[in-house]
Amino acid sequence: MRNAMRQSPIKVRRHTAGVLPCFVLLLLSLVSCRNDMEKVRLFDPQNLPQQNLDTVRAVRSLGGKKQMVLVAPKVVMYDHPERKTIYPDGINMLIFGSNDKVTASIKAKYASSLDEKKIIEARKDVVIIDYRSGDTSYLNSIIWNSAEHRIFSRDTIKSVNGARVTYGDGFESDDEFTAPRILHQRGTMTFDE
Repeated sequence: MRNAMRQSPIKVRRHTAGVLPCFVLLLLSLVSCRNDMEKVRLFDPQNLPQQNLDTVRAVRSLGGKKQMVLVAPKVVMYDHPERKTIYPDGINMLIFGSNDKVTASIKAKYASSLDEKKIIEARKDVVIIDYRSGDTSYLNSIIWNSAEHRIFSRDTIKSVNGARVTYGDGFESDDEFTAPRILHQRGTMTFDE
């Protein structure tokens, strides 16, 4: 009997010693196998781009008349969750008037397009050149809604024409640049050359 009592504590110690490492391993496996759902969604095939294109030149025309030519070094197109096109390396867009002459150009370092809504948003160092007036305008972003035939921005704008500099808060025009205007003008300065 004394012998059995002595063996009992030893068996309990061995049993406890074996349970502790198993418990730690189980706990570590539960913690390390947890998935972050945002990371999992990134690898969902529906969220991956359907097309990646390099050096793209797209022409938009209406009734046989050229409206716009867009050049982009890289284009990424998605179908899910909505149809959109990303221009991660920027765009250079030429806008044509009814007489088939270039009326304006828009450059930006980044752009995106919601294809079904017919909206293109250009961002990061946007430069607009109005060839009719000679104005060069600088903004942070601009939106072209081709369904409404409207180009606009609510950003601060700086417009330069020779020695004249005009500042304002916002810009709008039709998509042929026949009537561009700076909104909420804060002043015009003329510098001697």
